[in-house]
Amino acid sequence: MNYNFRKAVLTEVPQIWEILQQAIMRRKNDGSKQWQDGYPNEEIIKSDIEKGIAYVLTGNDEIMGYAAVIFNDEPAYNDIKGAWLSKREFIVIHRIAISDKQSGKGLAKLIMTFTEDIALKNNIYSVKVDTNFDNPAMLKTFENCGYSYCGEVMLRDGIRKAYEKLLPKA
Repeated sequence: MNYNFRKAVLTEVPQIWEILQQAIMRRKNDGSKQWQDGYPNEEIIKSDIEKGIAYVLTGNDEIMGYAAVIFNDEPAYNDIKGAWLSKREFIVIHRIAISDKQSGKGLAKLIMTFTEDIALKNNIYSVKVDTNFDNPAMLKTFENCGYSYCGEVMLRDGIRKAYEKLLPKA
């Protein structure tokens, strides 16, 4: 299949929100507390799109996944219990979600690979991510993608495990 990772547009909010609702329900069914407090929501998606940080993963013109890709901006990352691998410019990936019918096919890993390509195209050689302690699928994805555990950060709804990957300079 031909996959594409591109910026989302406002007309895609309903499809993106459906995917996020599916991911929220998966987290709940897994017994996770992550995303069980009204976040993320449609307003967050609209805000991400307006800020130019909302991306969709598509295949055969179908939206299969979503992520926010943010350049050099995650205030919570300034106060890590542990240590980042670098102090250089970075990209953050937040709100990774895959549709139910595409779940388990490695598409979160694909989103991370596409994001690493975006970083490299912008001469950025660090990608930082985080997730809840009770999200084993995402923790495994981070490790499978070569991310290193760096410590803990505090986000809105609690402590998260934080990871970083240093990308090779060409």
